[in-house]
Amino acid sequence: MGCDGGTIPKRHELVKGPKKVEKVDKNAELAAKWKYCALSQEKLRRPIVACELGKLYNKDAVIEYLLDKSAERPNIEVAAHIRGIKDVKELNLTENPAWEGERRNTKGDCYEDMHCAMFICPVVGLEMNGKHKFCFLHTCGCVFSDRALREVKTEICHKCGDPFQEDDIVVLNGTKEEQEKLQKTMEERRAKAKTGKKSKKSKSAETVSKPSDSKVSSDSKSAPVNGESSGSSNSSGSSSDSVPGPSGSSKTVKPIAAAGSKRSIQQMDEKSEAYKSLFTSHSSAKRTKDQLSNWVTHTPYHF
Repeated sequence: MGCDGGTIPKRHELVKGPKKVEKVDKNAELAAKWKYCALSQEKLRRPIVACELGKLYNKDAVIEYLLDKSAERPNIEVAAHIRGIKDVKELNLTENPAWEGERRNTKGDCYEDMHCAMFICPVVGLEMNGKHKFCFLHTCGCVFSDRALREVKTEICHKCGDPFQEDDIVVLNGTKEEQEKLQKTMEERRAKAKTGKKSKKSKSAETVSKPSDSKVSSDSKSAPVNGESSGSSNSSGSSSDSVPGPSGSSKTVKPIAAAGSKRSIQQMDEKSEAYKSLFTSHSSAKRTKDQLSNWVTHTPYHF
């Protein structure tokens, strides 16, 4: 068969059968979800944020994505539902005291436990490594295990004390069914926010229109009718005649100047003499020729 040394090939070397389906290592899959950012594929480091679908991100990676969405990224479809920084919540995580980090195995000669996680549940103490179901509260961002929320039922956060409801619980790295449920709640929440904004805008428009309508009505009431104005002018005789006051004394009504005409300040009788003296048009500001001083030049001649 062309083999040197008298070797005989076997059947599996000559006949090619169907390829075996490659199986993903569960430990590697869990590590990719719980130890690495879903957008940048870098290791998770504080501050860590989570979206409304329960995926974990580095906050720096999300900010870079929002600043430049046109840049080419491998997992850009993962963050397509993130419109702004308000669509993610910074997580309030509890550190694992048994976590030594990467310092212990710098040389690579020590056993590294893949199931040892950076964070744990503050109530039960379970490690957040993907083997146990974890959730976070959308109101405050505190992270707990699902067992803690089921065993210790309360409407107040165990860590910070803020109140929450069942709709505020978001599952981290859930199954497809859980993600579909979270997506429905996300769409409902955003629709409610849009309707709330529209109602606020309509209320603000109504409050702005009401005072303008009241001003128009008051102006219409104060404006005299043509017949009344003519009758009052005939009865009064002249616009500058005296009008009796409440005490019986007559007060002279001064004619109002037209809007386009301009009057000098010195002609205004209602202004005081001290006020008029502040302007150059006053008689005290004008000087005679004797009071004016001559200009002094470099020559001794005077003009």
